[in-house]
Amino acid sequence: MTDGTDRPNSPQPGSAQGNGGGSGSGGYGYPQAPGAGGPGGYGYPQAPAAGGYGFPQPGQPNPYQQDPHPQDAYPQEPHQQEPAQEPLPGPAFTPAPQPDWQAMADRSDAGRRTKRRLIVIGAAVAACAVAAATTLWFMNDSDKGADPKPGPVAEGSQSPSPSPSEPAWDDPHTVPGQPNLLRDRTGSTNIALGPQAEQGPGTKRGEIRFKDNPNSYAQGAGQAVDTTKSFTVSARVYSSAKSGSRIAVSQGDGVSYSFELGHEAVNGKNSWIFRVQSGNDGAEATTSQVASDGLKTASAWAMLTGTYDATTKTIKLYVDGKQAGEVPVAAGIWAAPGPIQLGRARHHDIWAGQWAGAMDNVRVWDSALTAAQVATVKGGKSEVKPTHSWLIS
Repeated sequence: MTDGTDRPNSPQPGSAQGNGGGSGSGGYGYPQAPGAGGPGGYGYPQAPAAGGYGFPQPGQPNPYQQDPHPQDAYPQEPHQQEPAQEPLPGPAFTPAPQPDWQAMADRSDAGRRTKRRLIVIGAAVAACAVAAATTLWFMNDSDKGADPKPGPVAEGSQSPSPSPSEPAWDDPHTVPGQPNLLRDRTGSTNIALGPQAEQGPGTKRGEIRFKDNPNSYAQGAGQAVDTTKSFTVSARVYSSAKSGSRIAVSQGDGVSYSFELGHEAVNGKNSWIFRVQSGNDGAEATTSQVASDGLKTASAWAMLTGTYDATTKTIKLYVDGKQAGEVPVAAGIWAAPGPIQLGRARHHDIWAGQWAGAMDNVRVWDSALTAAQVATVKGGKSEVKPTHSWLIS
């Protein structure tokens, strides 16, 4: 095979039995082996010793020379031990990475340290909270004897009312189940808060707060004072207004008031006043007034007490237990119709003198207390039991 195609191959008969394959005459159709001396096969010339016609000369290549291994179609290589086979190509095997035990140990230690720090911080925060709560408790407890400044009252906000989902605030100063109705502690005349008067958990000492507007007031269920007889009225007040006519407690309706207790500009100075009417039209000619002199009226608590002695027809004003003055009321006090009022008074058929600030410990007696008795009217204490009382601390 020399040109890449299979040539025709007709097998020849083998040599005759007994002729010998190597020393006798050639098989049928094949020349005798050179040097054998016998006649050539049929159709083939004898092979001369030096090479006959048509045969290659010595030293020339013979394209018809038979393969040294006629029994195989292809040369056989000497038998050798086959070399070890190379591994087939494929993805390289990568061993699984081993964990970094030192890094894991470091992270574990860091986690334990962080946990210890959080525990220490939590304990410190808890200790601070306990300390703050204890301090607040002591402050609230000591506040019973102090005169705290009321917090700011937002203009236009509504007075608090219990949410349907929340229980009503349990306040001894209000009627049970009615947080906007001040309970009369020693009588039967309760006082209803106006839409923008506040009394509740945000206030101190059971005080009531007013916002200096027509909707910020409180009105009683009826009269608490018989102004034709002797009486005393008292209230602990805080005014945030630095000027103007401000009335803490009054009684009356219709055209004018019967009495009012608060502060007013007198002779160009803000003064605490106790004022009464002897006529029914509120004219200046029928007005009698007692005023303090040189006492602070704004941004400070004060216990105001006014008395009327029907026997002597005299009114007096006391500030923090001390008498500030007195004046006669010859015609007596006019008995105006209408209930007791907190935070406003009736002037010329309109409501005026809106209070700005807070008050508590409002009380009324059906007698004119003496100076010694007035001196005992401090906080919730008094030597004489009042006929009516509200917001007693």
